[in-house]
Amino acid sequence: MGRGKVELKRIENKINRQVTFAKRRNGLLKKAYELSVLCDAEVALIIFSSKGKLYEFCSTSSMAKTVEKYQKCSYGQLEANQSPNNEQNTYEEYLKLKGSVEALQQSQRHILGEDLVQLGTNELDQLEQVLDVSLKRIRSKKNQHLFAKLSDLQEKERNLLELNAALMSKLEESSAPVESTWQLQPQYMQPQPPPVQLQSDNTPQIRYNSVAAADNVTQNANGVMLSGWTYQ
Repeated sequence: MGRGKVELKRIENKINRQVTFAKRRNGLLKKAYELSVLCDAEVALIIFSSKGKLYEFCSTSSMAKTVEKYQKCSYGQLEANQSPNNEQNTYEEYLKLKGSVEALQQSQRHILGEDLVQLGTNELDQLEQVLDVSLKRIRSKKNQHLFAKLSDLQEKERNLLELNAALMSKLEESSAPVESTWQLQPQYMQPQPPPVQLQSDNTPQIRYNSVAAADNVTQNANGVMLSGWTYQ
């Protein structure tokens, strides 16, 4: 009893799929080797697994040379089949581009005021309208640039004014303690009477708390004076 026909479809079971891939891959590589040996053929085989792993076989010493040979042969035949049509299409495209370039160059000369002799009244009117429209667009674009630049300058001016106000505020805050110190300094400069203690015979005795206070004492014939105070 013969084996039934195997339906070709993706194997859903992952393990069975990997086993089948390994078996058939080895069989395919073996067949490629046998074909190259038996028939003296140049065979190159490239296989990528579902995970991207590469398996390859080449009957020659270099796979790159075989692939390059394949590209030359394949693309050479394709170019040979398409060469007549490609040459015709290329020539037609060249003529179209050449006509477009000539028309643009002539239009540019007319805009610059050159070669106007061959133009009629209607054509000159159309050219004048085109120039008027272009001039309006140029002026509009120029005004937009000027307004944008003016806005930037105004914004910079506002930023500088705010910075100036902040610096003035800090300057006033830092100068306030200095003014208060100068206002309070004369009070500390006023002479203060030295401490006085009475002895047992009710005679005032002057005691100085510092050497600086003793240096300010002056004597005369009637008594002792300290910073404007006199004791006898």
